[in-house]
Amino acid sequence: MWCPFCNHENTRVVDSRLTRDGMQIRRRRQCESCASRFNTYEAPELKAPRIIKADGAREAFSEQKLREGMLRALEKRPVETRQVERTIRSLLREISTVEDSEIPSSLVGEWVMRELGKLDQVAYVRFASVYKRFEDVQAFRDVIESLEREAPADEDNPQISLLDKK
Repeated sequence: MWCPFCNHENTRVVDSRLTRDGMQIRRRRQCESCASRFNTYEAPELKAPRIIKADGAREAFSEQKLREGMLRALEKRPVETRQVERTIRSLLREISTVEDSEIPSSLVGEWVMRELGKLDQVAYVRFASVYKRFEDVQAFRDVIESLEREAPADEDNPQISLLDKK
């Protein structure tokens, strides 16, 4: 591994540890030339199927696009980063276990909506409105009412109701 400070090609590993979530190895390295220290992270490369878009185009699965879409839906919502990362890892595992070499983007979208529904109802509605291309207010009402029917408010749920109880 090259040194990011002096570009020397030889560095040595001083320490290796698992990250808290156990999904990466953190390696503390030291440059043999300038003696600077830095961290690197090693993670398994997951095999993911190609994605078939709605227009029929095919593209490589992008973890970055998955992450950005979820974070956009969860923006300014009271969901811990740790929960989001755990959910993303869960989705990545699910995607990597698919045996088909290609899957429709709609399937990935459904999985993301399922997980967002567990995390935060507002994020779920935000994501669904873009994913399902809502055309009018009634589409929002329909989704919100289905959420209210499926997950009645309970004492342990920190989310507030999306509709006023009448």
